[in-house]
Amino acid sequence: MNTESNNPLQPGTMSNSLIQALIDNYRQNHLNAINTALGIQDAHSIWFDLPKLKNFIAKIEEEAAKVNPAATGDDLGIRFYYATYPKQENWSIMDSHPVPTEYAGRHTLVMVPTLKKANETGELIDYDFNPFQSAEGKSLALNAPGVNMSAKGMGEDDDTSLGENNGVLIPPKAPFGESF
Repeated sequence: MNTESNNPLQPGTMSNSLIQALIDNYRQNHLNAINTALGIQDAHSIWFDLPKLKNFIAKIEEEAAKVNPAATGDDLGIRFYYATYPKQENWSIMDSHPVPTEYAGRHTLVMVPTLKKANETGELIDYDFNPFQSAEGKSLALNAPGVNMSAKGMGEDDDTSLGENNGVLIPPKAPFGESF
């Protein structure tokens, strides 16, 4: 029985063999290249507990509703950005977001909300957006047509955004419980 994730009748399902093939592709190519080039043992996975993910989703919905009540669940999403923690010598940038220092230089994910908005041709695009920065009661879809991306134009001196990244990296944590 083939139950791949691209089957619209069975969303959220993938065969174990496809999961393993995709993970193996990453580890044998990208991860191996990163580890060799940087001389480190980079993280190959990140774990988030379900309450953290649910709370982040609820916070997106709550904050989006405050600045744009017309936005529906179908308009909202989450974009996962690949990211890297700073090197140990630059760790002070993490002061406002405490993370174990053994994560220095390793991969992570940063999740940011997205909002559907029509571009110049009317095509609906999932734009990154920050519900903490709004104009005339509308949440800004960052990089959308007519949106000023400069920090001063989006929130004056406020550098706060809605995002999440505080998961458990493996390694440095032991891979106990991993199947792939």
